[in-house]
Amino acid sequence: MTTTLHLAGEPAADELLAADPLALLIGMLLDQQIAMETAFAGPRKIADRHDGLDVHRIADADPEAFADLFARPPAVHRFPGSMAKRVQALCRYLVDTYGGRADAVWTDGDPDGAEILRRLKALPGYGEQKARIFLALLGKQFGLTAPGWREAAGPYGEEGSRRSIADVVDDHTLAEVRAYKKAAKAAAREAKGKAKG
Repeated sequence: MTTTLHLAGEPAADELLAADPLALLIGMLLDQQIAMETAFAGPRKIADRHDGLDVHRIADADPEAFADLFARPPAVHRFPGSMAKRVQALCRYLVDTYGGRADAVWTDGDPDGAEILRRLKALPGYGEQKARIFLALLGKQFGLTAPGWREAAGPYGEEGSRRSIADVVDDHTLAEVRAYKKAAKAAAREAKGKAKG
């Protein structure tokens, strides 16, 4: 099954995300403090600058040279040094734990949703929220059928929701997710202000 994605909004970047589980994991890792599309375009930039997206080569790359690759304009991330370290840490973990197979995180041993969530949360750079969103992305756009994936993904797994990158399938849904995030941030700011007052 070939998945057509609209995460980066760039055909070449989206094709890489659809074809390469490592690209998808890296894109999700990069998705913080920058626009979603910029984060998910990151793996394509890395692949173009690093002669492909090989988990072993990234894990073993010279940290300084790898960080330079991140910083080269247009930068992969607004925090190139720290995010380059995180990507290398993720790749090292995948090599050490899963023999370098990114998809093994959600396929090895036929895991259920709760187990996949546990494995995702164990990845360097992945916290609770990022793990739940990634699980929802697998279920909603990659045909993951692991029992209990929606429950494990929490609100991000709800059918028809517009909460995260897992729900982005075109420009319209991207705008809906953006509006949801903006409203959620405003509500959080307001709640914080009331708590102080």
